[in-house]
Amino acid sequence: MQRQYSSTAGRTENCQIGVFLAYASPCGHALIDRELYLPESWTADRDRCRAAGVPDQVEFTTKPRQAMVMLGRAPAAGMPFAWVTADEVYGQVKYLRVWLEEHDAAHVLATKRNDTLITATGGQARADELVAELPARSWRRLSAGAGANGPREYQWARVPIRIGWRPGRGHWLPARRSLADPGDLCYGSHRATLADLAWIAGARWRIEECFQQAKNDAGLDHYQVRTWRAWYAHITLAMLAHAWLAVARSLVAKGEPAPASRA
Repeated sequence: MQRQYSSTAGRTENCQIGVFLAYASPCGHALIDRELYLPESWTADRDRCRAAGVPDQVEFTTKPRQAMVMLGRAPAAGMPFAWVTADEVYGQVKYLRVWLEEHDAAHVLATKRNDTLITATGGQARADELVAELPARSWRRLSAGAGANGPREYQWARVPIRIGWRPGRGHWLPARRSLADPGDLCYGSHRATLADLAWIAGARWRIEECFQQAKNDAGLDHYQVRTWRAWYAHITLAMLAHAWLAVARSLVAKGEPAPASRA
């Protein structure tokens, strides 16, 4: 625990930070992996770490690198997926984008509008400058998924970026109005449509739904642990309960018996 920025609270406060991997499909969504983020002030103080049960081999790791570890574990565990999506905390990190491309993982990652990108002609430009040059006919009204008040509809457009695309792959900068919103960086099949990219970008909202459901239904945030093992034990059990509920909802929606009944 330390005073650090919490995206949930929207401010700096005394808290613990976890990095989570969620899985989303038309059948449902759930959290499937987790890592506790330790600030450098913790990893640099080994006595403090040992008092909290943190193994000696645990070193400081950035959140994007923790995400890379979890994204590597998913396929190793036989977890199939078509796309990776994340917010700008991860999307603006170039080494994560490079790592995803090296693993040929299609992705839609949010980035800041002042991110400097390589254009299709080999030059460089800010993301918002590329979007501002788009003609009016480039924009289409598309749904990014269902929301609490109906479809999440926005005006979307995309700009081809980067040169030297791999066979069958492409890079785009999709954007949704207004320009005050961050854009996204996309890598995937050259056949991916603008509607596909908008839908994948909208899938990020499933992560917030996972957190809300896991907290309300499985007590994800109902703890006062202060040790390494206790954090992982509580978070893992809460994630397991939330995943069980997600599977049960999916089966019931299909008219099949819930897991306990079938067992």
